[in-house]
Amino acid sequence: MTLAAVTLSSPLSLATKLKRRPHPKITCSSVTTQSQSAKQDLLNLISDQGRGLKTRRDPAKRDAIIKAIDAMAILGHETVTTGDSLSATWRLLWTTEKEQLFIIEKAHLFGTRAGDVLQVIDVEKKTLNNVITFPPDGVFFVRSSIEVASSQRVNFKFTSAVLRGKSWEIPLPPFGQGW
Repeated sequence: MTLAAVTLSSPLSLATKLKRRPHPKITCSSVTTQSQSAKQDLLNLISDQGRGLKTRRDPAKRDAIIKAIDAMAILGHETVTTGDSLSATWRLLWTTEKEQLFIIEKAHLFGTRAGDVLQVIDVEKKTLNNVITFPPDGVFFVRSSIEVASSQRVNFKFTSAVLRGKSWEIPLPPFGQGW
């Protein structure tokens, strides 16, 4: 059985992780039902938003998405989201993060398109890597260090960045930190 998990961060980003489970977990609590319903509502809202590109021009849709995120946050307010289960490769589904949206939108200026946008998180090693792929051969790669600040918050600080093509590489100065 495949279980999809959802994670949120600030600026608002939504990502999923696919994880294999050997046996299905069955629960009947109303909170679980409410959480699954809220998650599905959110996924429906973002499904046609081009990772957030379309949302920038639609304030009503953005507000609806943020309300759906807030509803999930209320339902999960006691959930630990910074444990070992955070360590994984996460695929970006939606974000308000301006720099990521700029790169996704303007990739055509470099003769390519943005492919997968990923975060690779390793809580034990205290690393977070942001990866934007540009098929077939390009990548924008940003390394970060992380520190768990609470049961639901991880702080990060960028440590290096590079833009790579098939036969070239441009190191970039890392800038930024947050949670």
